[in-house]
Amino acid sequence: MKRSVLSLSLTTGRFTSGARVLPSFLITGAQRCGTTSLYRALAQHPLLLKPVLHKGVHYFDVAYWRNLAWYQAHFPLRVSAALLGHRYGTRALAYESSPYYLFHPLAGERIAADLPGVKLIVLVRDPVERACSAHAHELARGYETESHFEYAVELEATRLAGAEELLRDSPLALHHSHRHHGYLARGRYADQLDRLEALIGRERILVLDSHRFFAEPESIYDRVLDFLGVPNLGYPAFERHNGRSLPRRVSPVLGRALRDHFEVYDARLTRWLGGEPSWRR
Repeated sequence: MKRSVLSLSLTTGRFTSGARVLPSFLITGAQRCGTTSLYRALAQHPLLLKPVLHKGVHYFDVAYWRNLAWYQAHFPLRVSAALLGHRYGTRALAYESSPYYLFHPLAGERIAADLPGVKLIVLVRDPVERACSAHAHELARGYETESHFEYAVELEATRLAGAEELLRDSPLALHHSHRHHGYLARGRYADQLDRLEALIGRERILVLDSHRFFAEPESIYDRVLDFLGVPNLGYPAFERHNGRSLPRRVSPVLGRALRDHFEVYDARLTRWLGGEPSWRR
């Protein structure tokens, strides 16, 4: 029944896509870094309009074979946005959240081409914790078959070998491991941010430390609204969503190896965060 309702809603959206808004900003990742929690907090603001159907549309990563009208069909009507803008005296902004956008090698180019002027919000987290959380997440969803995190990390290089080249050479291709098994690769945030900077521009990318978001949600929320140019109309209820209990702690040897691996990438985050990442202190 739910699937039928979603299908009907999307069909209706396609017929009216020309009368709908496109997003003004995107939460592009990183995976397992609090994107759902931020998405739901922002959805409580009357001037921030989430997609009609679901949180992540995934147009710019795995559904780009569809057209822009299909993407636009997921968002609210212009007349609804205009009424809200008139009521509050400032423009309403649509948005979505698809964490694979940050990691997919072509998503940034597609976003820049189809959404000129769009702003991006990126959350980052201790990359070792993120890797453990991602493994538990993919295991629970059935996308990972190796139950031992240590062995999944060992397999990563083999699983992802040639993935970026394939995705670039065959733009409509999908790569299961690139999407689901990038435990270390997706935690090398600086590389992904540098790629986006060249396409979008530094001034249109806001990078947030997710540890600080959960510790000081009001101040981070204020930063987001200021970045978007939207007034604060009251704080929402801040809650954690999609959290998972982490598996047993990694061995001291692997933990040190992972810290050493991420050190150079974490150091490069300072200019994005305006200070040291919280997990390096």
